[in-house]
Parts: sequence; C-alpha cells; structure tokens
Amino acid sequence: MKASSVTDVLFEQLSFRGERQKVISSNIANINTPNYKTKDLVFDEELKKVDESKNLALKTTNPMHIKTAPINSENMDNARVVKLKGLEEQNDGNNVNIDREMSEMSKNKVIFDALQSSIKKDSALFRSVIEASQKN
Repeated sequence: MKASSVTDVLFEQLSFRGERQKVISSNIANINTPNYKTKDLVFDEELKKVDESKNLALKTTNPMHIKTAPINSENMDNARVVKLKGLEEQNDGNNVNIDREMSEMSKNKVIFDALQSSIKKDSALFRSVIEASQKN
C-alpha cells in the first residue's frame, strides 16, 4: 500500500540517481583511457514532459476525497546515456575533467540523500496516519 503517487516518483528518482552515480564513476575510472568521451545519464527531459502534462495525484480511499488527475509514469523510465559534447579534449582525445565529475558526483549525492530523506518522511507520515486510525 502506498500513500500517494509521490512515492513512486521519489523511488524512480532515487533509482535514477543511483544509475547516474554509476555513469559518473565510469567517467572517473576512464580518465586515462585514450579517446574516451564523457557520458551522462539524461532523465530530466522525460520528467519535464510528464510534469507539463500531468499533476501529481493523491491517493483517494473514499469517494468524498478531492479528485486530482493521476500521474502517468510510463515515460519516466526513459533515462538514457548520452555522450557530452563541447568539453575540452586532452591530447589523447579523452575529454573527462576530474573537477567536473567530482562536482557532479557531489551534486548527485546531495540529491540522493534528499530523496532518501523525503521517502523516510513520506513513510513516517503514512505510518502515523495508520497508527492514528487504529486508536479510534
């Protein structure tokens, strides 16, 4: 049982952040590989498409609850790996910049931690609602 469709979005973003961490780590691991091109995982474009067309819906368990449009998450699993263009190349054709990758890794970790915290709070809120309903 889930409290709302926000939970699905949080878990999908958490999964995306884990996959993005792998791509960034791969870039760092290939810093000395000749002709290696920096890659990134793109997902925000797909999320924007969904966000523009739908609103996040609350779970309704009673016909008297306020109705909202449900979110369609079928486009959210369209994350894809792309080669970044326009980065400065070294003499061996490699364009990985360790400073950029470490910065991206740090940003990704902050977002990952925030998502984990949001999931914990969402779960705690749902748990408190269940516990409150058991007392009555």
